[in-house]
Amino acid sequence: MRVLGIDTSLRSSGVAVVESLAGRNTALEYGRIHNPDKLPLSECLRRIDGGIREIIGRTKPDLAAIEDIFFAKNARTSLVLGEARGVVIAACAASGIPVYQYEPRRVKKAIAGNGAADKLQVRRMIMVLLGLKDEPQEDAGDALAIALCHINSRSPVAELNPQPI
Repeated sequence: MRVLGIDTSLRSSGVAVVESLAGRNTALEYGRIHNPDKLPLSECLRRIDGGIREIIGRTKPDLAAIEDIFFAKNARTSLVLGEARGVVIAACAASGIPVYQYEPRRVKKAIAGNGAADKLQVRRMIMVLLGLKDEPQEDAGDALAIALCHINSRSPVAELNPQPI
């Protein structure tokens, strides 16, 4: 199974492809889709769409996993994040890739064993779990964690398995 993990953001979306084969997880690639502060919203969304479609075309994931919507104090921030998530979901859907979503606490618990773990603790566990020599960039690390969360969430009991959105 190949999972495309995406940590959606307008300015720096983390992306990662993790392959799970015979009980071994391997990071095939990871990084981020970076949009400079000066770019208008529409151009940022176009670049996110293109970046996701390019990764899908190159790596051929079986599915995608994204972080679920979280509460934001600023309504404008929530709206922009929703627009970016919509672009990601639409790009995956256009490629026939089902999308699963996970709450941030569930991702942290799946990786670090604690839903309140900090980002550094999660990235360090990602390094151990995937045998990475260097610490990934923060957004890429979040995307790796989301992908691994999906892999670790699969269960032989069907009702415990997450459903695509």
